Amino acid sequence: MKSLKDRLRSRFNVSVAETAHQDVWTRAQLSIALVMSDGRLADPILSKVDRAIEAETRAVILSSKRDLF
Repeated sequence: MKSLKDRLRSRFNVSVAETAHQDVWTRAQLSIALVMSDGRLADPILSKVDRAIEAETRAVILSSKRDLF
């Protein structure tokens, strides 16, 4: 998890935190935050983050939720 989080931070300039299932080694929940002046600009970046996680051979996205404010 640490290497994936570090790669996402450096590649996309986002904040990444493991927010659930820290005590289970086969599962994790990541929360990713991005601050921009326009939510429409954030959406393509978050899509790239999703694709980067999907490309990780050891990770599978079970669900994804986006909240834009």
